[in-house]
Amino acid sequence: MTASPKDRITLSQTAIIVTNFLLGTGILTLPRTSAADVKTPDVWLTVVFGGLIAMITSFIMVKLNKEFPKKTFYQYSQSIVGKWAGELISLLLIFYFLMTSGFQVRSVSEVTQFFLLEGTPLWATAMVFSWCGIYAVIGGISTIARLFEIIFPITVIIFLLVAFMSAGVIDLDNLRPVLGKGIKPVMQGVKTTAFAFTGIEIMLVIGPFMERPSQAYKAVLIGICFPIIFYMITVIMVIGAMSVEGVVTRTWPTIDLMRSFEMPGLIFERFESLLLVIWIMQIFSNFTISYYAAALGLSQLFKKKIQPIIFGLLPLIYVISMTPKNINQLFQIGDLIGNTAIYLCGLVPLLLLVISKLRRKKLETN
Repeated sequence: MTASPKDRITLSQTAIIVTNFLLGTGILTLPRTSAADVKTPDVWLTVVFGGLIAMITSFIMVKLNKEFPKKTFYQYSQSIVGKWAGELISLLLIFYFLMTSGFQVRSVSEVTQFFLLEGTPLWATAMVFSWCGIYAVIGGISTIARLFEIIFPITVIIFLLVAFMSAGVIDLDNLRPVLGKGIKPVMQGVKTTAFAFTGIEIMLVIGPFMERPSQAYKAVLIGICFPIIFYMITVIMVIGAMSVEGVVTRTWPTIDLMRSFEMPGLIFERFESLLLVIWIMQIFSNFTISYYAAALGLSQLFKKKIQPIIFGLLPLIYVISMTPKNINQLFQIGDLIGNTAIYLCGLVPLLLLVISKLRRKKLETN
């Protein structure tokens, strides 16, 4: 059961899928989480280092995919470490994608309730969001890719517009001195910013769907560069306006920045609404692709049709999304997902690549 010849995605679509999966809650929370660890204005440097780590990790994944063309991670993992171990690793990856889906549903419900629809129950927002997602997922990876092609340019235009409007409240003194306390504080924040780039593991799933798998390296490179730029602008914008000390005390510092200024004479005054528009679209992208990855995994693992699995997973994702009792538990689950990604999507592909190379070398010598 390999990738369908009709369900193919281009180089640009692959890059956009990677970009949209990487862009998520980090736009709203990264300035706070990274500033809390670094405690200096050099937070933007941690974004660069985190992006470089993501690039290295993605190249390992692409290299692993090339060992088994036209097969997803769920299929070739069993060929490397055996049926039982491969199935266990695949199930862990599927559960990881399910947790990611639930986390995104709850995140958008929390922010929507707090900033847009006060008094609306979390379950109501979660259900509407989930049902919209299932409509996109049921169409397959090519449908998801075309949806992302619509979302991405809208995201770029609105984000740059919001960043331009906030330039007037940035104080460059809040970004100085550069490396005033050396490189050590920067390195302390690299782990946090690396969390913001969790999402490159989607290449383990969508790689075989590319029209030209040989261009996978180029796709992930482009796909990671855009989030690096987005996150750098966000961090510089927020810390430049609020300072490190002002950022760490706020739950959603990026939105607070948008609410802190106004431009007289404009009919549209709530600039945070613009940011929330693109953020909700990015969370929707994140939710749909992780939802699809989980459903595809179960479909390939148990050799069943994917459509019933997609509908069957929806109640489970809803339960996961409603499990956190408050916003603090939601952030704890987010940290857990990030930590899991480091081992499951960082170390495991590297180990499988080494094992695959050793086994192939052994076969060639025999």
